[in-house]
Amino acid sequence: MDSAEQDLLKTAKRLELEKLASITFSPASLAGLEELLHDTYVKQIPEPIDYHNRVDLVRIFNVMAREIYGNGNSSPVVEEYGSFVMDIFNKKSDLDLSINFNNSTEVDRQKKISVLRRFNKKLCSIQRKGHITSVQLIITAKVPIIKLTDRGTGIECDLSVENRDGIAKSYIIQSISTIDERFRKLCFLAKSWAQAQNINSSRDRTLNSLSIVSFVAFHLQTCNPPILPPFSALLKEGADPASVTTVVKNYVNYGKKNSDSLAKLFITLLVKLASVEQLWQNGLCISLYEGSWILKSWGRKSYSISIEDFTDPSQNVSRAVGAEEVNTIYECIHRSLNFISRFLYGQMQGKELMSLLFERRIVATLGVEGTRTMNENENNLPTLEHAFPSKRRRLEGDVALNQVVTQGFQGTEPRGSGGVQQTVGKTAFDSASASFAHTTEQGAIYRRLVDSLVRGYGSVATSHQNTVAPIGNGVIYSQAPPTSHDLPIQSQHIPLQNFLASVRTSHHHVHLPPPSTRHNP
Repeated sequence: MDSAEQDLLKTAKRLELEKLASITFSPASLAGLEELLHDTYVKQIPEPIDYHNRVDLVRIFNVMAREIYGNGNSSPVVEEYGSFVMDIFNKKSDLDLSINFNNSTEVDRQKKISVLRRFNKKLCSIQRKGHITSVQLIITAKVPIIKLTDRGTGIECDLSVENRDGIAKSYIIQSISTIDERFRKLCFLAKSWAQAQNINSSRDRTLNSLSIVSFVAFHLQTCNPPILPPFSALLKEGADPASVTTVVKNYVNYGKKNSDSLAKLFITLLVKLASVEQLWQNGLCISLYEGSWILKSWGRKSYSISIEDFTDPSQNVSRAVGAEEVNTIYECIHRSLNFISRFLYGQMQGKELMSLLFERRIVATLGVEGTRTMNENENNLPTLEHAFPSKRRRLEGDVALNQVVTQGFQGTEPRGSGGVQQTVGKTAFDSASASFAHTTEQGAIYRRLVDSLVRGYGSVATSHQNTVAPIGNGVIYSQAPPTSHDLPIQSQHIPLQNFLASVRTSHHHVHLPPPSTRHNP
C-alpha cells in the first residue's frame, strides 16, 4: 500500500469517526429505533403468496420458452436471480430472469438481442390481449433486456439472456447471508429505504440492488469487530456457488463478538456512506474481496461511486450511477440521517420517522402519465380492453399452447387496497396445466414454512446441478423437508394442504429437461 492510498484510507476513517461523534446513541433511543425497524421489517417481508406468484411467473416463462423454441435440447431454461434468489425482496420488488441455453458456448451481444426479439414478439402478442403491460425491449443498455409488468400480480419482470454471472452472484450472496442474520435484515431495510427514496434503479442512473447489498456487506466487514469476513476468505475454493456454500459453513456466527443492534448498524451504515461523499472522486473504492477501502483507478473511465466486483475486479458494480444522480443519492442519505437524529433527540415521533424513511411519497406509474401516491392501489396499472375477460370468453374454443401461455399471465386480479384476491373463475391456463390455486391468506411470513414449501416442489428453473438450494431457504434442515401432511407450522395465515398439492401438481406440467441434460454454472 503506497502513501497516497494510506492517506486516503486514513481520511475516510477520520471523517467517519467525526460524523459518528455528532450523533448521540442513548440506549433508550436506540431501543426505540430497534423496535420501529423490526416492525417495519416484519410488515414488508414477503408473504407466502409473494413467493408463489414469482415462482408461478418463472414457470409460465418456461412454458413460453417451450412454445418459442420447441421441446428439444435447444430450448432454453428461464431462471430467476437477483433479490428474489438472495431473499431480500418485498412484494414490490422486480423479478429478474435470465434465458439460458444448454450449450456452454458464449453467446454474443447480437445473439442475445436476437433471442430477446423472439420473446418480445410473443410478449407483445400477449400484451395485446391485456394480460401484461409496459413491454419494452431495451437493446441499447450494457445488458439488453425486456421489461414488462404482469397485470394480475403487478410484478415487473426484467428478462435478459445468459446472465450466468448474475445468477452465480445471487446464490453466493444468499449463502453469505447465512453467516449472520443481521446481514439479510440490514440488506432488506437498506433496499426498502432506497426504493422509498427512489434511488434503487440502474435505469434511472441510481443504485442497483447489488450496489446496496455491497454497501451493507462492506459495512459489516469494516465494523469493529467485523460481522462478515473478507470475501477473499469465502472465495478461496472458487467463485462457484457450491464451493462458496461449503466454505461459508465454517464462518457461521463469525460476527458474534459484535453485539451491535440492527438500529445502530442502520445508522452507522448511512454515516459511513455520508462521510466519504467527497472521496469517491479521489479514487476511493469499496473492495468486498479485501474487506476494506482501497485506492483504485479505472483507467480512462471515471465513476461517481466505486464498488469493485468481488468476482471480477475489472468491473464497477455501481457503474450506472450518474454524476447528477449521485447528488440525489447523497441528499437522501443526509436527509435520512437528519430525520434519525431528530428522532434520537426526541424531536420526531417514530411513526413519522418510519414514514419518511420507508414510505415512497410519489412515484411514476409505468405507462401512465402523471404520478400517484403510496395509498393508491399498487396494482393500478393501465386498463386495457378486455384485460380480464369473462370466464366464458376465456374458456371458449380449443386451448392451443399459445393460448395457454397467454392466459397464464392472468394470475390474480387487483384488489382495492393493493393486495391480491382469489382468481375469478379458472383461466384457460389453469384448465390446461392445473395452475396454482391463488390464496388470499394474509399475515406474517413464516420463512421456515416457505422453505419447506419451496423445497417440496423445487424451483421450476433450477438448472444448475451444483448451486445451492432454490429461493426461500432461510433455514437449513438436516432432515428431509416435511411433506404437506406434516408441516412444521400450522396457522390460519399459512396456505392449506390443497394449495401445496396444487403447487406440486402444476409443477409436473412444465416439461423441463432433466438436471443431467442441463448446463452447469
